Amino acid sequence: MLFQSIVMILDLQMAPPVDSEDSCLSDSGDSDEEPTPEPGDNKVLSDEDTEKTPLCTRAAAAGGKPAAPLKRKNVAWKTVKQQNSDKKVPVWVNSLPDGESVRSPIEYFRHFFDEQLLDSIVEQSNVYCRQQNPNHDLRLDQTSLEQFIGTAVYMSFFHLPQSRMYWSSACRVQQVADVLSRDRWEEIKQFIHFSDNTAPNDDRLFKIRLIVDSLLPKFQALPQDQMLCVHEQTVPIPDRSALKQQCKWAYKIFGLCNTKGLVHSFDIYTGNMDPAPDQPDIGAGGNIVLKLAQAIQDHVNHLLYFDERFSSLDLFVALEKRGIPALGTVQQAALPGCSFSTDSEMKKKGRGAFEEQQAEVENVDIRAVKWFDSRAVIVASTFAGAQPVFTKQRWDRKLKRNVSVEHPSIISLYKKFKGGVDALDALINYYPIHIRSKKYYHRLFFHFVDMVIVNSWLLYRRDCESLGLHSKKQMDLLAFRSSIAQALSKAIPAQEVRTDAVGHWPVVENGRQRCKFPQCKGQTVIKCGKCNIHLCLKRNSNCFLEFHI
Repeated sequence: MLFQSIVMILDLQMAPPVDSEDSCLSDSGDSDEEPTPEPGDNKVLSDEDTEKTPLCTRAAAAGGKPAAPLKRKNVAWKTVKQQNSDKKVPVWVNSLPDGESVRSPIEYFRHFFDEQLLDSIVEQSNVYCRQQNPNHDLRLDQTSLEQFIGTAVYMSFFHLPQSRMYWSSACRVQQVADVLSRDRWEEIKQFIHFSDNTAPNDDRLFKIRLIVDSLLPKFQALPQDQMLCVHEQTVPIPDRSALKQQCKWAYKIFGLCNTKGLVHSFDIYTGNMDPAPDQPDIGAGGNIVLKLAQAIQDHVNHLLYFDERFSSLDLFVALEKRGIPALGTVQQAALPGCSFSTDSEMKKKGRGAFEEQQAEVENVDIRAVKWFDSRAVIVASTFAGAQPVFTKQRWDRKLKRNVSVEHPSIISLYKKFKGGVDALDALINYYPIHIRSKKYYHRLFFHFVDMVIVNSWLLYRRDCESLGLHSKKQMDLLAFRSSIAQALSKAIPAQEVRTDAVGHWPVVENGRQRCKFPQCKGQTVIKCGKCNIHLCLKRNSNCFLEFHI
C-alpha cells in the first residue's frame, strides 16, 4: 500500500493539470535558452535505435496503441525459380498536367498561406493577446504577420545564437532589422497564436489545428506522380509533451511524398494510431500508411513505398485491394512462414547474392527478396520481383576498386524510392528556420513554413520542366527562399515605386524606428505613407527626399 501511494503521488506531481492552457502541452515563455535534460533522460532510445525499432513496438513504448497481433501464422512460401519469373511494373494510367506558366515564388507560397489563413492567424493572435493582458493591444495585421514570417525566413540564412543579435550594432542584419523593430518582432513572436484557448476542445492538436486544416487539403489536391512513398519526419522540440513518441525531444510527422520530396499528405503523431474510418485495423504502422494513402487515387497504379517500420502482409493485401501496388523493406518476423538463409551464409556467397520467395495471400501475389551487399536487406512487393537482374559497379573497400555486383530489379526500385524519402529531409534541413521557443506550436508552425517553401519550390521546378525552361535559368532553393522572404518582408519598395512621385506623403507615428535610408542610423517618427517605411525628415538630414528621387 505504501509503495502504491508513493507511485500515485509521483504520477500526480509529474502530470500537468487537465485544465491548463495547453492541456499537457507546454505554453511557457519564449526564452532563447534551451532547457537542460533532466536526470533519467539518458534512457531514451537513440536515433539509431529508433530507426531499427518496429513502429508497433515504439508505439507501445510511448503509450500508444500497439500493433494488432499477426493474423497470418501459416503462410505457404515457395522458392521462385529465376527463369521466366519477371513481373511487369504496372503502367500508370494517369499523367501530370502540363504547366500553364511559371509564377513568381511568392505566388506559389501564397497558394498555401493564402489570405484566409493569414487573416485567421491575425484574428487568433489579437484575441490571445487580449486574453493574456486586457490592457494591451497587439494591433497585428496581415502585413505585419507577413513581415514576421519573412524575417523568420531571412534568419534561416544568417544563423546567430540569439534572436536579439539580429538588431545589435555588432551583428546587425539589415534584412531583419530594417523590417521590424526588435521589440515589435518579439511582441509578435510572444503572442502569435492559432486557436482560441477559451473554446472547449479535447483535440490534442487544437493549438495547431488551424494550420493543419488549412494546409492538408491543399497538399492533397496537388497532382501526384506515379511513385509515392511514406516517410517519418522528426521536429526537435525542447520540452515534454504528450504528443511525442518514445523520443522525448522530438515530434513525429508521418508524410506522403513523391520521389523528389513533394509532400501530398501528412499526419502528426498524437499517441493514437487507430485505423482511419472504413479501414481495417492492421496495427500501428499499417494504420498510418492506410490513413495517408487515402489521398491516393485507387486503381490507377500509383506505386507506394514504405520501410520496415510500417510493413506487414496485411498492409500489402489491403493496398492491393485498393489497386495500389506496394513495395517496402520488411523484417524477417513480418513474413511468417518465410525462411531465408542467414546473413552469415549469404555473406559467404559474396556481394550481390540474393534469394526470392513467393506467397499468395488472399489471392494477392507477394514476392520477397533477400539481397546481400555490405549487409542484408529484405524487400517485399506486390508488383516487382528479382528479375531482371542488373549488374552495377560498387566500390570494394578491401580491394580498393570497383567490382561488379548483381542488383535484382526489386532492389533498384527500392533505392529509387529511398531517394525520395531522403530528399524531403535534405531540402528542409538545408535552410531550416531556427527560432527557439518553448511553445510547441511555434516549432511546428515554423516547420510547416519550411515545408511549404520546399513544396512551392518543387512545384516551381515542375512547371519549369513542363515548359522546357533550361535548368540554368531556374532558381535554386536558396534563391527561391530569398525571393519569398523579400516579398513577405516588404522592407524596401522597388525603385519604380519609390520614384513614381505619386502619393508619397510624410506621416507622423507614435513610436520611433530606425531610418531605412542606406547608411543612415538615425531614429525618426516620420514614415512614408505609401512606402510604409520610416525616413528622417530633419533640417540637417532629409532622407525622405533623397529616398524618393
